[in-house]
Amino acid sequence: MSKRRVAYYYDADAGAYTYGLGHPMKPHRIRVTHDLVTAYDMLPKMHVLRPKRATPETMSSFHTDEYIHFLNRVTPETAEDLTYHGTRCAAKRITSGAADIAINWAGGLHHAKKREASGFCYINDIVLGILELLRTYPRVLYIDIDCHHGDGVEEAFYTTDRVMTCSFHKFGEYFPGTGTQDDRGRGKGKGYAINVPLKDGITDQSYQSVFEPVISKILEVFRPSAVVLQCGADSLAGDKLGCFNLTMYGHAHCVQFLRKQNIPLILLGGGGYTVKNVARTWTYETACALGIEDTIDPLLPWNEYFEWFGPRYRLEVAENNMDDLNVKDGSLDKVRITALEHLSELIPAPSVGLHDVPRESVGQYLGLSRDEDEARDELDSRLAQHMRYAYDLQESDSPSETSDDDSWDSDESLSSRRHSSRGAHRFSKSAITQSRTRMSLLTGQYFDVPVHEQGYNHFEHGALPTKTAKRRFFQSAARWDETIEDVIIEKLSPFHIPIGELMENGGRPPGGEDGDEDWEEMAADP
Repeated sequence: MSKRRVAYYYDADAGAYTYGLGHPMKPHRIRVTHDLVTAYDMLPKMHVLRPKRATPETMSSFHTDEYIHFLNRVTPETAEDLTYHGTRCAAKRITSGAADIAINWAGGLHHAKKREASGFCYINDIVLGILELLRTYPRVLYIDIDCHHGDGVEEAFYTTDRVMTCSFHKFGEYFPGTGTQDDRGRGKGKGYAINVPLKDGITDQSYQSVFEPVISKILEVFRPSAVVLQCGADSLAGDKLGCFNLTMYGHAHCVQFLRKQNIPLILLGGGGYTVKNVARTWTYETACALGIEDTIDPLLPWNEYFEWFGPRYRLEVAENNMDDLNVKDGSLDKVRITALEHLSELIPAPSVGLHDVPRESVGQYLGLSRDEDEARDELDSRLAQHMRYAYDLQESDSPSETSDDDSWDSDESLSSRRHSSRGAHRFSKSAITQSRTRMSLLTGQYFDVPVHEQGYNHFEHGALPTKTAKRRFFQSAARWDETIEDVIIEKLSPFHIPIGELMENGGRPPGGEDGDEDWEEMAADP
């Protein structure tokens, strides 16, 4: 098997983050995976890199600035832990030609939307990475083998033909409740969103029978310049939140199939809630990227977490005795035929005009951006302090920027439109607050979540937004105090809710119906 230059991104701090005791999402799985990769002596065969922290400006290339500011307010003590952009660094590594395959197991947060968090995901690193790829490549293919539908990525590129999204997922009373084969894109992107909805218990053989023909047809018709593969491990057998019956080898076959295509490839993590199975699979898929999967020992080498993998201590994830409902009712053949028919209707390989790609940003070229590793001197600090003070002197009644009245770029996401018929309450435009229906990833129940038209400013300022409110662009909690002639920091948020607990309740604060009243009181209390 031919060699590939593989870049491997890892930051120990990412594995140290926690969503809280009892939460199913365990970022510690990244640390366990890295330890197992190290034990198999794979690191010397790769370029091991540590991703830099993403700035708010970088994250706002997809997310709105109000939403990024909201994240800093709702979890101020962990804001620094939320700003990795390993996927974007991996994309830069691919576009520069320095690597053929880039791996970032900490990435793959495919549910996050432009203006809101969803499904344990708050920053959509996949979209940020694809946007970086599009600066160099004319077409990018995104493939999602997570058990849950990759709704956030599909929604981001729903109206473009430069990115094709293909998701293999469980559908039917399952989070996020989207991803039917009728969802094919809109406008210029019509036909460039491919969904393969599956049922419980799908096995390796069944999965391969639909994955290979669909992806082969996509490669033939779309001819992508680069591929991003989200390797969510909750599609494995025995996952705490998943309902498929794939073994480690069946899951890794997707990586092997794409590696053979000789197309620049980015491998990302994603879901996966049985930690030891996630670590096994991502370790094996790292070996697949290196082309050494046939040479590694199935008996696990000694490592710091060796006892976790008992009683067999093998590099394997076995299938269970679930029934494959996809074969029983014959739905798998129908899904495969429908997907291939949709692909046959596409015009092959949409063209993209050639243009010169800037090697650096305008800010870097003009010398306005500062190196992240460069320490800020006294003059920089004084200037920043003066700018914050000058900004606070602006009149609070200055008109805010008018938003584009495009229904496909509004605060209401695609998923909220699809669930509107499930009992979501509708309010008149004159109402200050509205309600949006959201599904819980853990329970599958629907919740009515209060939303506001003007973004997230009300969370950090304790008052409902108005049309004349001043636009807050990455506003700092620091302010200048004339009495003591120094900068002081105030906690502007009227409440602090752990983001994991917030997501478990579909975005609502805990406490049931009584919590809704408290939410309204806190929002209305100036």
